[in-house]
Amino acid sequence: MKPLLSGVAFVALMASGATAQSLELEKDELTFGFIKLTDMAPLAVAQEQGFFDDEGLFVTIEAQANWKVLLDGVIDGQLDGAHMLAGQPLAATIGYGTQAHIITPFSMDLNGNGITVSNEVWAEMKPNIPLMDDGRPQHPISASALKPVIESYAEQGKPFNMGMVFPVSTHNYELRYWLAAGGINPGFYSPENISGQIGAEAFLSVTPPPQMPATLEAGTIYGYAVGEPWNQQAVFKGIGVPVITDYQMWKNNPEKVFGITKEFAEENPNTTLAIVKALIRAAIWLDENDNANRPEAVEILSRPEYVGADYEVIANSMTGFFEFEKGDKRDIPDFNVFFRYNATYPFYSDAVWYLTQMRRWGQIAEAKPDSWYDEVAKSVYKPEIYLEAARLLVDEGLADEADFPWDSNGYKAPTPAADIIDGIGYDGSKPNAYLESLPIGLKGEQKVVGTEIQG
Repeated sequence: MKPLLSGVAFVALMASGATAQSLELEKDELTFGFIKLTDMAPLAVAQEQGFFDDEGLFVTIEAQANWKVLLDGVIDGQLDGAHMLAGQPLAATIGYGTQAHIITPFSMDLNGNGITVSNEVWAEMKPNIPLMDDGRPQHPISASALKPVIESYAEQGKPFNMGMVFPVSTHNYELRYWLAAGGINPGFYSPENISGQIGAEAFLSVTPPPQMPATLEAGTIYGYAVGEPWNQQAVFKGIGVPVITDYQMWKNNPEKVFGITKEFAEENPNTTLAIVKALIRAAIWLDENDNANRPEAVEILSRPEYVGADYEVIANSMTGFFEFEKGDKRDIPDFNVFFRYNATYPFYSDAVWYLTQMRRWGQIAEAKPDSWYDEVAKSVYKPEIYLEAARLLVDEGLADEADFPWDSNGYKAPTPAADIIDGIGYDGSKPNAYLESLPIGLKGEQKVVGTEIQG
């Protein structure tokens, strides 16, 4: 690695308004992919605020049609990196769906998703939901309020169809988690049947995020789990009601990651550090001064080359509140978190949670020891790259030393039961004990054989 500039040169650069360049880049022209969701914000901000430029990177950012196209683009080298579902690097690395060693040196955000149902379903759920003194529904809303609705549909011979964005998406696992916490079986996967609908009471299938509202309006699905702005879009269009945010379901849960191939990182170590530096700066900018920059971020995201939704729709969640029923706006200042709470640090425990959900629903068909979860997490999540980039920023005076978990072993403190909707805490260092604690899902040596769970 090219050494840091001397103190005299650094001072001279800072005095002239330039940013210190400490890395000799292996590749400086890059193309990144994203899906039209507000949590791609760090990429857009790094581009528009000049943070990529400061690192000597010439970046093109391109919207992708769907998550599969995006992943394939990274694997085949058409994209140098991308805004990814956290489950994608993990699934690819263990060979679920496709086989490729993808890593992440940067976690893009916390929270940011919601679950929305159609107006008709909401009307049927509402009598089952306790009310506050002012007559509004009591939040968080349990899926137990949906259970009688699903049972009624089943009696009429109508499958209760719901949308999620990809089989290894956070949205799939969050929707399944919410349903299961309310006593509804969202179905299982097996090596022979990858529909995820084995034994299901609610039938989940893939719908690309921007198409969610139209698919709901058409009656093809009765609800969906997706990131913003597509829950708020349903409210603005008057076609649906968000019933819960993932922040209410699991406080400060991990969301998207920035993914690159292991080969790219090995061939371009300095370029990788420069990318992470720019993304960290973007995340800091998004959260600094109590989200003071969010209105400007919303304007950036509303542009057609990025998310392309109306300013008001994006602002509804990005600026500290969330609208449920039309007019029922509630303060959720941490609905979108990009830097607070070590949001950008790629914790192994976050990776392990995704792996436990893959195992819970049969995407990982066989039981695995705790050590396997740890090994896979460490092969994909790369906090050492993140911290090296953070150190460079601190040394350049562009970040605060106190904002990074230098002494972390990669595992967060266990998430307390009070922060999760089913009252079951999560300890990433004990994945099998965690799986045993969940009432619906595979445990121990269980596996799905045909339409039955055996073992």
